[in-house]
Amino acid sequence: MKRYDGAEITVTFDPARCLHAAECLRGLPSVFDVRRRPWIDPDGAVAEQVAEVVRRCPSGALHYEGGNVPAEEPQRPTTVSAEPGGPLWVRGELVVQTPAGELSDVRAGLCRCGQTANAPFCDGSGPCTDWHESSSA
Repeated sequence: MKRYDGAEITVTFDPARCLHAAECLRGLPSVFDVRRRPWIDPDGAVAEQVAEVVRRCPSGALHYEGGNVPAEEPQRPTTVSAEPGGPLWVRGELVVQTPAGELSDVRAGLCRCGQTANAPFCDGSGPCTDWHESSSA
């Protein structure tokens, strides 16, 4: 887990869960720019804008904390949608069993082919490779 601290908001990033859906890059390029180091600048926009774009991350690789921004609420009811040839996108009040134990979250991209090295999360390998490569930004 990597932390990017800003004056008003902190963004955390779990590279093992990132599926390169690029919602962050398209949503707020002043904050999320893979050509820059560090690639996340939480001070590149107001905290509420940063939080709104982080909430778009379907894999749960991005989260935020701090400032005057309310914590992300789980979607109710919980929803599951299937990406053709790719992961199951899950949003809601989640408790996911991982090899390291239980993980509570509000968003996840779960593997449905069983060929991931990051179980239960999709890592874009196996049959998911075509989806992963075509959706990357």
